[in-house]
Amino acid sequence: MAAPAGEPHTPAFYTVREAAKVLRCDASTLYRAIRDDAFPAVRIRSRYVVPAKVLNQMIHEAINTGACVDIAAIATQRRTERDPNA
Repeated sequence: MAAPAGEPHTPAFYTVREAAKVLRCDASTLYRAIRDDAFPAVRIRSRYVVPAKVLNQMIHEAINTGACVDIAAIATQRRTERDPNA
């Protein structure tokens, strides 16, 4: 779906490098977190992309709660919900 005329295009996905720039961290740090299943991403063969929705949710949560967003804790909770026997 294209953005309306005059409005900037917002991507649905970011490359890991683009997401790392948004998060102000090194791309290798984000790659490690993704491979450790500690950061949400989509794998397409050997390439990873980060949903823009993930970054937007993190920003929204940090603003609304005024607290530090611990994505590793969120990932751990997600893994537990996915496989309670793990």
